[in-house]
Amino acid sequence: MLQLRASVVLKELIQTSPKRSFSDIIRHKKTLPNAYIYSGAYPDGRISKLKTVCNGRPFILPLAGRRFLCTKTEGAIDPTEPVKKDESVQEATADKKAGILPCLEDLLFYSIAEGQERIPAHKFITALKATGLRTGDPRLKECMDMLKVTLKSTSDGVMLDRHLFKKCVQSNIVLLTQAFRKKFVIPDFQPFASQIDALYEKARNLSGGLVADYIPQLAKFSPDLWAVSICTVDGQRHTVGDTKVPFCLQSCVKPLKYAIAVHDHGTEYVHRFIGKEPSGLRFNKLFLDEDDKPHNPMVNAGAIVCTSLIKQGASNAEKFDYMMSFLKMMAGNEYVGFSNATFQSERESGDRNFAIGYYLKEKKCFPDGTDMTAVLDLYFQLCSIEVTCESASVMAATLANGGFCPITGERVLSPESVRDTLSLMHSCGMYDFSGQFAFHVGLPAKSGVSGGILLVVPNVMGIMCWSPPLDKLGNSVRGIQFCTDLVSLFNFHNYDNLRHFAKKLDPRREGGEQRQYTFGVGPLDYESLQKELALKDTVWTKVSPTECSEDSSTTVVYRMENVGEGN
Repeated sequence: MLQLRASVVLKELIQTSPKRSFSDIIRHKKTLPNAYIYSGAYPDGRISKLKTVCNGRPFILPLAGRRFLCTKTEGAIDPTEPVKKDESVQEATADKKAGILPCLEDLLFYSIAEGQERIPAHKFITALKATGLRTGDPRLKECMDMLKVTLKSTSDGVMLDRHLFKKCVQSNIVLLTQAFRKKFVIPDFQPFASQIDALYEKARNLSGGLVADYIPQLAKFSPDLWAVSICTVDGQRHTVGDTKVPFCLQSCVKPLKYAIAVHDHGTEYVHRFIGKEPSGLRFNKLFLDEDDKPHNPMVNAGAIVCTSLIKQGASNAEKFDYMMSFLKMMAGNEYVGFSNATFQSERESGDRNFAIGYYLKEKKCFPDGTDMTAVLDLYFQLCSIEVTCESASVMAATLANGGFCPITGERVLSPESVRDTLSLMHSCGMYDFSGQFAFHVGLPAKSGVSGGILLVVPNVMGIMCWSPPLDKLGNSVRGIQFCTDLVSLFNFHNYDNLRHFAKKLDPRREGGEQRQYTFGVGPLDYESLQKELALKDTVWTKVSPTECSEDSSTTVVYRMENVGEGN
């Protein structure tokens, strides 16, 4: 049995309709109800010409030597029968000029339905989650709201036919088609998530390290807490462990604060006050570089000066609200809170930071007119901002995505600020372990004494690891182990992709074969996606579960028998 390939048939269809330009053909989102749907291909890529009727007009002439057995799509016209202007044809004619390419909504329905006329809503939701998308994704709000309303109107509250399904998904069809076509950065998301779970379990068995106690509120966290959250640049999500427990960002806020300062003022202005070099010293040392500037914004001295650059001239209340608003945008409006108890605890035990502040004031490191004590108050407040692993992973993914929040699509940070932030995270982000981390893991990261590690895989994903027990350098014991194991398994290290290098797993490749690039150039739209699906390759592999010529589904099934050589 040989089957027709959709792309080649459509190409011949277009070539035999010279009065309509290709751009005119793909202009419409809707397709005729009687348009035929194809799957499979000849081994040699050749086809015979098939006579298809669309609004009564023959587009392709048949060749001798082939015969076809098919059932009709609901409302389709049989080429061997007289053409009738039934209701479906009248609807198509009245709908301006219907396109001849299959609409994306129908393609998505058939790929999920596998030959059935109706699908249960939970089957769609399960398939959606398998791609890494969540039903609570802000980009899918219209789809999920419509799904709820539609199910209430059905008799059983469960099943969706093709028309109801189309009504639900049409507002988000481009995103959904990308997901189901495995066009996201991690195409096979479920196997990847399983591997992350295995790495999580391995790190959970570690028992070393101590919970930070120099800030009394931090000492109250259980050493058994352990969580990992991932958000890709396409908004695919995976979490494992205690990912909904709030904790304070502490030093993990430093790169975010620096990114906002550069976004507001530019790189040149910010680095009039702060250097770019690793200090080689403890993060809370009273020490400046040869120009009497803090070495970098990832140590306490640099972070205090960076705090003074936030919304200069405004009150501390306005500055705090501004930072909270910015961080919520980075987190896609997921949880960002504040622990007043931790703030009070920090301020009461912050003698070293007060000493650093006065030293910076003596060396005239602040912009003119800066109130040093007010800056320290804001510094303690920003360290006491709370997140969960889930919301912090979106923040990291915003950095990985060049400043765009993956789950809202909103531009939050400038490309310049993201580039500079990732550069300094890579060289200075892990306290005195920064060189070792850059060598072994090779990714931008920032740790904090609350037990968090904010990890960025540029153009791929953001990760937040959190476990309170720390090693002697102030980094999470389990977090370091997880990051090391992650790069041992996957080729995420900055230099893993050098030629002739030993290969690791690449989750960005489907089935380990070839890299999946987003098709087209520039932002995707409905028409370019529809064209790609219809003209490049088959959308599904299973159209009908049976081989009979009378199929109960509304999908057209083409069967061919080879009677001699093709042309």
